[in-house]
Amino acid sequence: MSFSDFMIPAMFAGVLLYGLFRGTDVFGEFTEGVREGLRTVYDVFPSLFCLVVTVAAFRASGGTQLVTGLLAPLLDAAGFPPECGELMLLRPFSGSGATAIYEQILRSSGPDSRAGRVASVILGSSETTFYTMSVYFAAVKAKKTRYALAAALLGDIVCAAVSTAAVNILL
Repeated sequence: MSFSDFMIPAMFAGVLLYGLFRGTDVFGEFTEGVREGLRTVYDVFPSLFCLVVTVAAFRASGGTQLVTGLLAPLLDAAGFPPECGELMLLRPFSGSGATAIYEQILRSSGPDSRAGRVASVILGSSETTFYTMSVYFAAVKAKKTRYALAAALLGDIVCAAVSTAAVNILL
C-alpha cells in the first residue's frame, strides 16, 4: 500500500477530529451540506438536461457535420485544419462529445499531424462554454447574462486561432 491510499481516510478522520475538537455537530453539518447540494442539483438539472439532449440530437442528426462542411473552405483559407472544425464547433457545448471527436481526429490524422496537434491544443486550452454558463448561471439564478455569452464565444474563437498559430509556429 502506498501513502496515497491513506489520504482520503486521513482527511476524513482529520475533519471529524477537528469538528469534535471545536464542538461542531459534524453529522448535522454534513447532512445540511448534502441538502444544499441537492437543492443546487435541483436548480441546475433542467439546464444541463436540455443542453445534453440538444447536443446529442444535433450531433446525431448530422448537424455538426453539415455546419463543419459549410465552414471547411473558410477554415482552410484561414489556415485552420478542417478536420478540427467539428471539434471547434462542439467543444463549447460538450466536453465528452469533444473528447470523442478528438479521439477520432487522432485516429484518422495521427497525433503528430498538424490536425492532431491543433486538436490537442484546443482541447487542452478551451472550455465547455455553454455547459459552464448553464451550471453557474443556474446555480446563482442569473437571468441577465449581459455580454458573458458573447465574450465566452469570442474567447473560444480566439482559442482556436491561437491554437492554430501556436502549432504553426512550433511545428
